[in-house]
Amino acid sequence: MIVTLEKDENGELILPLSDELMKELGWKIGDTIEWIDNKDGTWSMRKKEMEKELVLVECISTFRMRYVVEVPVGKKEWAMDTVVMNEAEEFSQEHLGEQIVSHRVIDEAEYLRVFDEDNDYLKSWDNEHKFKMITRVDDDAVTHSEHYYDTERNK
Repeated sequence: MIVTLEKDENGELILPLSDELMKELGWKIGDTIEWIDNKDGTWSMRKKEMEKELVLVECISTFRMRYVVEVPVGKKEWAMDTVVMNEAEEFSQEHLGEQIVSHRVIDEAEYLRVFDEDNDYLKSWDNEHKFKMITRVDDDAVTHSEHYYDTERNK
C-alpha cells in the first residue's frame, strides 16, 4: 500500500492513516511504529512488538474451611484432632485469595524444567503443548497499576 504524506498548516509532514487501515494493520493510537528503509527510496512501517519475558509467580492459595464434628460434651479438642487428622468432612469452604510469596524472571529452559517437576504426569507432552500453558498478557489487554498486586483492591 502506498500512502502519500500531507502537510499541515505549519508545513509539518503528516502521514494520514485511516481508522480502517489502522484496524486492518492491528495498530492502535500509542503503538510504537518502526520505520524501515527499503534502500530504494521507499520506506516500510511495522508495529514494534513489545519485548516479553517469562515471570514465574509463586503463591499460596488460602481457603477458609468449615467442619462440624460431634463429640462428647467437654471434649472440644477431639473435634480439632479429628479435623487435623483429615477424618472430618468439610461442609463449606471459601477461597480467600492468593498471597504472592515470590516471583522471578525465568528462561524457557527453566520453565520446561519447572513444568516437568511440578506436573510429573504431563512429562510426555511435547514442548509446544507445554508452552501453550503460559498465560500471555498483551499490553493492551490489561489495565492495572505499576504494582497491581499491591493495590488496595488486592490486599
